[in-house]
Amino acid sequence: MKMTFRWYGKNSDTVTLKQIRQIPGMSGLMGFLDYKPAGEVWTEEEIKAYIDEVHAAGLECEVIESVNVHEDIKLGLPTRDQYIENYRITIRNLAKYGVKVIVYNFMPVLDWLRTDLARIIPEDGSNSLYFDEAELGEMSPMDIVRKTAADSNGFSLPGWEPERLADLERVMELYKSVDQEKLLENYKYFLEGIIPTCEEVGIRMACHPDDPGWPIFGLPRLAHNQEGFDRIVKLVDSPANGICLCTGSLGSNVANDIPSIIRHFGEMDRIPCLHVRNIKHLGNDRKFRESSHLSSDGDLDLYEIMLAVYDTCPDAYIRPDHGRMIWDEVGRPGYGLYDRALGATYLNGLWEAIVKNHKK
Repeated sequence: MKMTFRWYGKNSDTVTLKQIRQIPGMSGLMGFLDYKPAGEVWTEEEIKAYIDEVHAAGLECEVIESVNVHEDIKLGLPTRDQYIENYRITIRNLAKYGVKVIVYNFMPVLDWLRTDLARIIPEDGSNSLYFDEAELGEMSPMDIVRKTAADSNGFSLPGWEPERLADLERVMELYKSVDQEKLLENYKYFLEGIIPTCEEVGIRMACHPDDPGWPIFGLPRLAHNQEGFDRIVKLVDSPANGICLCTGSLGSNVANDIPSIIRHFGEMDRIPCLHVRNIKHLGNDRKFRESSHLSSDGDLDLYEIMLAVYDTCPDAYIRPDHGRMIWDEVGRPGYGLYDRALGATYLNGLWEAIVKNHKK
């Protein structure tokens, strides 16, 4: 297991590489070029500059997040072939600089979705990301986009980049002719286009689950339970076609047994990386907030989750995902320093206990 941290780059992250390096047990980053629009090639020059900076700080960068899939690929439009070719070039460029895993998602239009980015937690006065489907009410997709932008403290948010959403209404209209089976067909076409390149250069793709774990605004979604991911990994049967097992995204759906899902896909060697966090359900199955990582603060058993990782995919990359805003920190919602650093330390403590117990 390698413990990592998400970092947006020196120009758009309140957290510094020096601070990340000082977190005990931190090996490196799950890196991100947040200024790259979906469909554009990530050039060698900008990849090298990013990786060199990370290495100079004494950290690794073997995982890259959010090489976004262009909407034309998901829609199956004629333009998709050029965007798939651009993706192949990016894969090759990343591999040249030591990247081994690329995290992405295939969610139509909207990435992760919350109805509040800073809901106060009454028990301790901190705040965290929050979702209540009832609060969506009569809101349109454009309404939630505007609200998310207004609540983001001036930071860009992964999956909510303005250029991706500028054409929202037109794209939503196009999806009226794309059901779940058509989306799966388009997904297969994408994977058939990139997985041979991944196998050639030694990179594994890791699909992030839908967040939250069910369809939103009538859009088709494929990746929110074990059944859905079983279909995805069978689209192209290769170890390079893997999963970024996000415990919080899958855990948002109370029907999902997260340790069992980890064991299922870990035994298949399809989990190159995980995002590990905890969530607290609030009275019904579509209302939750993000809690600290501590098992007793949420509804997920982090010990059983880490034990399942140890038993079935112990070489995976892990990062503490999303944190509360604590100690008066102001930053990108979900991506402050303090609570994620506490989460990393907690996960490392669980890991140490599991390793030592198994050696007895």
